[in-house]
Amino acid sequence: MSDAAAFSYSPLLPTGDDLTEYRLVSDEGVDVVKGPGGRQFLTVDPAVLTALTAEAMHDIAHYLRPAHLTQLRSIIDDPAASPNDRFVALDLLRNANIAAGGVLPMCQDTGTAIVMGKRGRHVLTDGTDEEAIARGVYQAYTRLNLRYSQLAPITMWEERNTGTNLPAQIELYAEDPGGHPDAYKFLFMAKGGGSANKSFLYQETKALLNPTRMMQFLEEKLRLIGTSACPPYHLAVVIGGTSAEHALKTAKLASAKYLDGLPTSGSLTAHGFRDVALEAEVLELTRQFGIGAQFGGRYFCHDVRVVRLPRHGASCPVAIAVSCSADRQAVAKITPSGVWLERLETDPARFLPEVTDAHLDASEVVRVDLNRPMDEIRAELSKYPVKTRLSLTGPLVVARDIAHAKLAERLDAGEPMPSYMRDHAVYYAGPAKTPEGYASGSFGPTTAGRMDSYVARFQAAGGSQVMLAKGNRSAQVTRSCAENGGFYLGSIGGPAARLAQDCIKHVEVLEYAELGMEAIWKIEVEDFPAFIVVDDKGNDFFAEVTKPTLTLQIGKR
Repeated sequence: MSDAAAFSYSPLLPTGDDLTEYRLVSDEGVDVVKGPGGRQFLTVDPAVLTALTAEAMHDIAHYLRPAHLTQLRSIIDDPAASPNDRFVALDLLRNANIAAGGVLPMCQDTGTAIVMGKRGRHVLTDGTDEEAIARGVYQAYTRLNLRYSQLAPITMWEERNTGTNLPAQIELYAEDPGGHPDAYKFLFMAKGGGSANKSFLYQETKALLNPTRMMQFLEEKLRLIGTSACPPYHLAVVIGGTSAEHALKTAKLASAKYLDGLPTSGSLTAHGFRDVALEAEVLELTRQFGIGAQFGGRYFCHDVRVVRLPRHGASCPVAIAVSCSADRQAVAKITPSGVWLERLETDPARFLPEVTDAHLDASEVVRVDLNRPMDEIRAELSKYPVKTRLSLTGPLVVARDIAHAKLAERLDAGEPMPSYMRDHAVYYAGPAKTPEGYASGSFGPTTAGRMDSYVARFQAAGGSQVMLAKGNRSAQVTRSCAENGGFYLGSIGGPAARLAQDCIKHVEVLEYAELGMEAIWKIEVEDFPAFIVVDDKGNDFFAEVTKPTLTLQIGKR
């Protein structure tokens, strides 16, 4: 024991002062009472937790942080941004403006509800906090035009949609938040499947911990994220961790800017810290990828957070996570002065530039009439190279995971491919609830890669000749398109509200109505934006930009 260092303590993640701008939600349902020893206790009714949660889930479905909107505007103003970067950024700003009306959520995948709470030791509730918070999630998702995405396992193989978007992921801690024993603080998140699926854990070794190897590793892994989670991203990289699960959780928190107040250097108390110099290097690295804001350019990421954690000498976990263009989170607090929620931007129109499509090379857009026979549509697409921007008008069939599985079962049974899959382009998507007076609820694309295993078989049977979704595809899809004369068109991931309001004119169910948003739909679209990503000659836009070719000059650290 004589050789042991003196005891010292630091929180593992010391987050610093809370600089959030809050708005008062209510001052009802909270009270201060006297306790033993002259202490003051804050009492919180369960109804307060329910109301705060419902309010928070509403806000993050419709509003974004001003800082995020500022970053989108800066892409449009940046002369180094590509036309595609600016086009995506402008569409996302327009989408934010529509979503802020409070009717159409900004993304059709309204996500898994995630709530983290830290309750001070002088805060008293009735002990049903988790249930009260879950009730708030229920109220938001059942009353608003949000989508139910949670599947309950009935058996190991059978699942059913819960019809409420419950369960929520709720984590509650006994901790004086910010050193205040009479405060209850929260982080509310809505995490869609696309960005959640781009959380990665790598078990590395000490050999990774040098500048050259680290940048080589990050270039390889970050390119693999692709665009299916709707960039530009808020990227988080966590190096180290007392456990694999803590590294992953830290990455999620960092992607939500929850850890921005961490120290920027380490010490022997072994707390986590941000490496702001490495953040700048990684951001510059991503700008050289060529992926850009989905279809080529510089803006694969808005920003980067790199957090270094302590580690066991035999382990070096590395966690990577992103927050997507639907950057949905807000913090909140309950104090003796009332119930407070982070003030998000309710007037995103002020970030819109005085710019028209003419400033974004709109003359180069190819207009495609989807009312024509499929062979004519393919012949038209075959004239243009990958990355060509399109404007689609006409009918689309909508089918995603479960619908594809149903169609595969029909092929297994010897049935032909349905005519609607042969005659029309197929859009991988699933809508949120349709508001009264609208043709559609928010209706953006889903991740294309989940349907990759079906493509060769469907195309051989005459279906899926033109596919529309978000993100990159596997090599087997590229081969199938070359062999069968097919195309994969990329849609902008993120602007689901704008697509619903401006582009989708009619929606009807074709088959499997009992599947809800997973049904097979037919929709009519007008001026629906898309890009050629994979063509009938075997060209794939993402094939080049996903290859590691590190040329970045690494600065001396």
